[in-house]
Amino acid sequence: MAKRKPKVMRPKALPPRGFRDYFGEDLRERAAMLDKITGVYHAYGFDPLETSAVETVEALGSHLPDVDRPNAGVFAWRDDDDSGIALRYDLTAPLARVYAQFRNDLPSPYRRYAVGPVWRNEKPGPGRFRQFYQCDADTVGSASMAADAEMCAMLADVLENVGIARGDYIVRVNNRKVLNGILAGLMVDNEKTRSLPREFAKALETKVSDWEFVDPEAVLRTIDKFDKVGAAGVLELLTTGRKDQSGAFIEGVGLSKKDASRVVRFMESKGRDNVETLANLRELLGGSDAELRESQGVWEVGLEGLRELEEIADLLAAQGYGADRIVIDPSVVRGLGYYTGPIYEAELTFEILDEKGRKRQFGSVAGGGRYDDLVKRFTSQAVPATGISIGVDRLRAALEAKGNAAATPNGPVIVTVMDRDRMADYQKMVAELRNAGIRAEVYLGNPKNFGNQLKYADARNAPVAVIEGGDEHANGVVQVKDLALGKALAANITTNEEWKSQPAQVEISRNDLVAEVRKMIDRAG
Repeated sequence: MAKRKPKVMRPKALPPRGFRDYFGEDLRERAAMLDKITGVYHAYGFDPLETSAVETVEALGSHLPDVDRPNAGVFAWRDDDDSGIALRYDLTAPLARVYAQFRNDLPSPYRRYAVGPVWRNEKPGPGRFRQFYQCDADTVGSASMAADAEMCAMLADVLENVGIARGDYIVRVNNRKVLNGILAGLMVDNEKTRSLPREFAKALETKVSDWEFVDPEAVLRTIDKFDKVGAAGVLELLTTGRKDQSGAFIEGVGLSKKDASRVVRFMESKGRDNVETLANLRELLGGSDAELRESQGVWEVGLEGLRELEEIADLLAAQGYGADRIVIDPSVVRGLGYYTGPIYEAELTFEILDEKGRKRQFGSVAGGGRYDDLVKRFTSQAVPATGISIGVDRLRAALEAKGNAAATPNGPVIVTVMDRDRMADYQKMVAELRNAGIRAEVYLGNPKNFGNQLKYADARNAPVAVIEGGDEHANGVVQVKDLALGKALAANITTNEEWKSQPAQVEISRNDLVAEVRKMIDRAG
C-alpha cells in the first residue's frame, strides 16, 4: 500500500487582524490628498521631516491616547541588546526626540511637517485599523499664541484645499488651562468633605487627611461624553451615576450637584459668538461669583487660559477667519494627557448615513494642541511646542461620503501583441509614447486570445489600445482604439449597424502614433 504524502500546512493568505492592503487607486488618491495638505503646510513655511518608524520605548514615553498604563497599546519588542523598541504610535513623540537630539543645529522656532504610517496595538473594529496614516505640522520653540492661531488657520485652509466646502466643517478651540481652572479643588461629595469650608483657600487650612479631591482625568473622561449623553447624562455621571442604554449602572465620579452643575455650565458656555463665549467663561472663572472671588488664586490658571483664548480669537479675527470657520468651544476635550494649553479639533458638520441607515454627522478628522512639556522629558528644560495632526484615511473617507472623491484616473495606453516575434516593434512603440510623457505598457500576458488583451485594457482603465498586426506593419499603419470613447458610445448603441459605424477605432500612419494617442487621451479628459 502506497504511503500517503504528509499534509502540507500552508499559511492563510490573510493580513494580520486589524491591518489591510492598499492597491493602486487607494495609493494614488492618498498621494493626491497628501500633496494638497502638504502644499498648504509648505505655503505656511513648514519644512518636511521623516523620522524612523521605530523608536525606543523610553523615547515614546507613556502618552498614548486613551490608555492608562505606560507603553500599553504599542507594538513593542526587545532588541538583541535587551533594550525596548516599538513602532511609533504617532508623529509627535518622534519629533520631541529629534528636537532634543538636534536642537543645537535646528532653527528656533523649528517648523516641520511629517507624513507617514503609525501603529496602535488596539482592538480593531469596523473602519478602525491598527495601521493608519497621519499628516502633522508642528512648531517647536515658540510660546506665542500666534503659533496656535496659525495652526487653527492652517487647519481650516487644509480642509478647504482638499475639497471640504466652507460650511461643511468647523475648527473648534479650547484651552486645557481653562479646564484645569474649572476643575481645581473639586472634591468628592461625602460627609467629610461637606464639613469643609466651601472656599478652597479656607479648606487648605484643614487637615490634609480631610481632603478628598476628585481625579481631574475622571472628570475629563466624563465630560468628553457630552455629545453622546447630553447635559443631564453628564450631570448624573459626575454625581451619583446613571444607567446606560443596556441597563447597566455606571458609577458616578462623586461630585456634589453644585460642583457638577458648574462643570456642566462650563460645557454649555458656548455663546452666539466668540465674544459671548469668552464672557461666559470669565463669569464661570470668578468674574461675579462672590464665593469664587475669595479664592481667586485657585482659578488663576483658568484665567491665564482664558487670556490665551482671547488672544487667539483676536489674531484669527485679524486674519479674516470668522465664526463660520473657527470658534471658541469649551466642549472640546482632547484625550491626550500631554496637552498643556490651547487645544483644537476639526469637525466635519455634514450628515452621512451610518451602517444602519441613520443620519449622523461625520465628526472629527483632525486635532491638536499645545504640549509644552513633551521635549522637557529629554532636556529637563521647558520647550514650548504646538501642532496639529490630520487622520488621512479618515479625511479620505469623508470626501468619499461627501461625494468629492477623485475621479478614477486613466490607466496606461496598452500596446497589444499580435505577433510574438515582433516584440521589439511593440517595445519601440511604448518607448516613443513614454518619451512623449504618455504612460504606456506592452501587454505581457499570453497574446493568443486577442479578446483577453482588450479585457486586460479594460481592467486597467486604459484610454487607448494600439493594434498592429502583420498587414498593418507591412503597410506602415497602426490601428488606434479609443477605449474611453468606445465605452461612452456603447452605452447608447442599440444595433450592430450603429456599432459598426462608431468612430472609436481609426487607422493611422505609424509616424502619427504619438499625436493620435495624445489627441484621444485629451478627448477622454
